[in-house]
Amino acid sequence: MCRVLGVRSNNYYSYQKRKDQKPIDTMHQEMLDWVKDIAKFSDNTYGARRIQKSLNALSFPVSRRKTAQLMKEANVWVRYKKKYKATTNSEHNKPIYANELEQHFDVQQPDQAWVQDITYIWTSEGWLYLAIVIDLYSRKVVGWSMGTRMKAQLVCDALTMAMWQRKPKAGLIVHSDQGVQYASHQYRRILRLHGFVGSMSKKGCCWDNAVAESFFGSLKQERVHWRNYQTRYDAQQDVMNYITMWYNSNRLHSYLGYQSPNAYEGKERELKKVA
Repeated sequence: MCRVLGVRSNNYYSYQKRKDQKPIDTMHQEMLDWVKDIAKFSDNTYGARRIQKSLNALSFPVSRRKTAQLMKEANVWVRYKKKYKATTNSEHNKPIYANELEQHFDVQQPDQAWVQDITYIWTSEGWLYLAIVIDLYSRKVVGWSMGTRMKAQLVCDALTMAMWQRKPKAGLIVHSDQGVQYASHQYRRILRLHGFVGSMSKKGCCWDNAVAESFFGSLKQERVHWRNYQTRYDAQQDVMNYITMWYNSNRLHSYLGYQSPNAYEGKERELKKVA
């Protein structure tokens, strides 16, 4: 080959030696390893934006485009979104609350405004229903309840759990859709006894309760749609794990500057102590 190309053989071997001694880009390899670890830690739910923020937090100043390239090279894939239907039954003649929240989702203090909603999860034993309560201040899920029937008790139990954990004061806005469970006498009595302000979305307007809808979207996309629950108990344990060990504790939330709800609340408490 060297004779045909007119190249001296010692130059060819010198090139081979230099190529073999080419230094390895250790930082690039380290970033690839971190991308794989972050993807595994998030159960393949993080896209380029959240992986970029994670790498930045690890002192790798990469762009979103560079992150996407690293993900492709590391063969990292992301779970895609599947559609799901709403469960709201607003065809009732019970009294409803006015929309006190009016899509004001930016709340500056904890326990000033909560949002609630109900969704369903399929298991081999049948449907499991989940009711949640979210504090708009930190987007933290502060109360939840699961059961086999979508009754008023389900939403009342979730609200009771939230009250037990957070000890809110009177005047708290508690927002929901116009579902029959949130219009029940049992639920309205809890709000009245504690001095809470009831609030409901306009009929058929999912944007009025967008934060709760967004949480259910994340839950379904990142966890539920990728499981095959044999029993309701299995589903309950997995959903509780998602809420406590992932969503509240570790999942980076864009609204919170890519912090988890728990980290955001902890950081704000420390800032207030210093002030």
